[in-house]
Amino acid sequence: MDTLPPQRAAVLAFIRQRLAAGRPPSLAEIAAQFGFASRNAAQKHVRALTDAGLLETRPHEKRGLRLPGGGAARPDLLMLPVLGRVAAGVPIGADIGLDRQLWLDRGLFALRPDYLLRVEGDSMIDDGILDGDLVGVHRSADARDGQTVVARLDGELTIKRLALAPEGLRLLPRNRAYAPIRVPVGADFAIEGLFCGLVRQG
Repeated sequence: MDTLPPQRAAVLAFIRQRLAAGRPPSLAEIAAQFGFASRNAAQKHVRALTDAGLLETRPHEKRGLRLPGGGAARPDLLMLPVLGRVAAGVPIGADIGLDRQLWLDRGLFALRPDYLLRVEGDSMIDDGILDGDLVGVHRSADARDGQTVVARLDGELTIKRLALAPEGLRLLPRNRAYAPIRVPVGADFAIEGLFCGLVRQG
């Protein structure tokens, strides 16, 4: 499915929050919440969310917003925060701050991701992970040999394949232009999570 623009995702999150509290918001309240100049802007978002099947409206009701399926949340959707960048190349300094949130189809991911990171670099192109992709990350401090992980090395983040061997731990790129990263004994190293799928925004 298509991702929602950040503001539209925020509007939907606000509506869902108010519905969960038992009081659907009016268009005027949505406009006030987001600083819209008029109710028309709120109506535009509501109409787009309705067309996407994420909301239902009851005509001629001031508070006629409902979630599809009798109010149940869509089980096939996830709202995921985009938390900065991860290097696919030379590790980069952590940039973990909320960038935006996206509604995404659960079916895009092998594991349920906890957040998304934006890829910078081309060291993982042979695994189909390209510069600018959003990668889903499932929080985990453990990983098996051969899994693609987001790792923190000396305070910097990178995405690589994990190689466990008696002679030591290595982070393997999937681009011949890059050398493996050997993790020295005693290094400040941690696995932040497992790669579980990606979103490519065109």
